[in-house]
Amino acid sequence: MFQKVLIANRGEIALRIVRACREMDIKTVGVFSDIDRNLIHLRDVDQKVALGGNSPAESYLNIDKILKACHLTKADAVHPGYGFLSENVLFVQKLQENGIAFIGPSVDVLQKMKNKLLAKKIIHDSGVPVVPGSLEVVNTLPEAKKIASEIGFPFMLKACLGGGGRGIRVVENEKNLEEAFNSARREAKMAFGNEEIYIEKILDNARHIEVQILADRFGKTIHLGERECSLQRRRQKILEEAPSPFLNDSLREKICNAAIKAAVALGYSTCGTMEFLTTDDQKFYFMELNARIQVEHPITEMVSGVDILREQIRLASGEPLQLNTNQLNQRGHAIEMRINAEDPFRNFMPTPGVIKTYETPHGPGIRIDSHCYSGYEIPSFYDSLIAKLIVWDTDRIHAIRRSREALHSFIVEGVPTTIPFHLKILQNDDFLRGIFHTRFIEDEIEDI
Repeated sequence: MFQKVLIANRGEIALRIVRACREMDIKTVGVFSDIDRNLIHLRDVDQKVALGGNSPAESYLNIDKILKACHLTKADAVHPGYGFLSENVLFVQKLQENGIAFIGPSVDVLQKMKNKLLAKKIIHDSGVPVVPGSLEVVNTLPEAKKIASEIGFPFMLKACLGGGGRGIRVVENEKNLEEAFNSARREAKMAFGNEEIYIEKILDNARHIEVQILADRFGKTIHLGERECSLQRRRQKILEEAPSPFLNDSLREKICNAAIKAAVALGYSTCGTMEFLTTDDQKFYFMELNARIQVEHPITEMVSGVDILREQIRLASGEPLQLNTNQLNQRGHAIEMRINAEDPFRNFMPTPGVIKTYETPHGPGIRIDSHCYSGYEIPSFYDSLIAKLIVWDTDRIHAIRRSREALHSFIVEGVPTTIPFHLKILQNDDFLRGIFHTRFIEDEIEDI
């Protein structure tokens, strides 16, 4: 087991990692930018290292500074959390060269996943269905037109090395194909240094289902069930729940088994998330693998009873997986609401500033993952997430009711938040019936 873990992140996930390490008797190192010197998790770490600067490039994305902090503190492992360097191949290679463990997948897997088209081909060849589209790079406009005639509109042009929503263009019809094709290639070149793109069909009324998997280095892979992640705004998740209200037992088993099959095909280890799209006709398609801890992992923890982050650390240290899927009892229903410092009345504009009052809900089945407090200043340099409100109850309708009450008790004064928007979702009749898809918020709820 690791002796000392450096946490190359900030905010609620850094606090979550510190607490998991302390439970495992692992010492921790916290790194921080200038504006983050008063973050809560830094009170609990064994050592602190200032990175300097405030922008991500100056701090949490600066590989040389992170490596220097590892050497200074003699950390033998790095936990990247999510975002920042969590899926950066160069960073993992540098750690490997310096004899420092990465709490995440291998360089080989990350290189496969870096090229989303390559990963899609590997999954396709394993027998797992993938979203219809191209399995080769689309280099010319005539090639794009040919594929369009085969799969039909609408579809997306996506950068092979894409991420963060960049290098993506939606093509509704042939009129905007040429402009979108050229624009996607330009953005891909600027953002990722590679202009290669591919085509992926947009599935009508699709649902975004993801499966949490755990895998060790000895060939054992299990799943912890699925999460429903269809409630998104501009491809950014807003509210997630587990289990999905859409899946029946047969489809659930097929998707979860496909997730394991895909992980094995990629040679994946530690924790990860296989993402799928499902359609009204009960078909499902692999979309991508998130090779890190997910923001929404707590809802799976709540229904499975498994500490995913602790398992991630264990597996990264080389320990064998001791859990079996058939031994896990999924119980109840969990919902996670991302409380962001954004103004839903002003097109979700980020609202950095000082939180004057911060009071969180309490009671049975309520969990708050947050680094904020009264007097905390939300910086403008990073993600707007200030808290994750996770609610569990015996079934979906009771979890929704408990979520409403928890939101009413969640008081944040000084900055606008997305709390009113979550309340609107939880009162929507179609949401209550479990009838929604990935465009549901844009189509039904966005006009708050």
